[in-house]
Amino acid sequence: MTASSSNNRQFVALNIAVLTLSDTRTTKDDKSGQTLADRLQSAGHHLADRQMSKDDIASIREVVGVWIEDPAIDVIITTGGTGFTGRDVTVEAIEPLFEKKMDGFSTIFHQISFAKIGTSTIQSRATGGVANATYIFCLPGSPGACKDAWDGIINQQLDYRHMPCNFVEILPRLDEGLQRGN
Repeated sequence: MTASSSNNRQFVALNIAVLTLSDTRTTKDDKSGQTLADRLQSAGHHLADRQMSKDDIASIREVVGVWIEDPAIDVIITTGGTGFTGRDVTVEAIEPLFEKKMDGFSTIFHQISFAKIGTSTIQSRATGGVANATYIFCLPGSPGACKDAWDGIINQQLDYRHMPCNFVEILPRLDEGLQRGN
């Protein structure tokens, strides 16, 4: 079965926060964060917040933790820190926060990436999951990887009109039955 778009449904704008992880970039030269901000806004979503953080587990968790607890933020997208160097700690910072991991996101991301950069895709640990009814996507730090992830996966799944299913329609039910330590 192929995916399609349903003209019977109205677009639902989501609130999306973007976090760039880098020890070297500034907001002035953050091409990946800007790519994501531009694309999500062009799609009709709201840029709820945009920040930068150093490649540090505590710093990353501080920002993401605040966003996860904010009921006004539906989606978090990070860019950077998904590689294998000693400073690449995004996955270590965020995956422990997941209540559910989105294994298919990484699989599809690598398929798209392989078609463009070949076996170099194995150098990415792109991941996704859900925490406190918030979707989280952790992308590599290159603008090309951000374009590939947004255009090839995220944009469709965050569009209520995308059929046969999408993340928007299950958003209200993400935390059904979860027992959180309150």
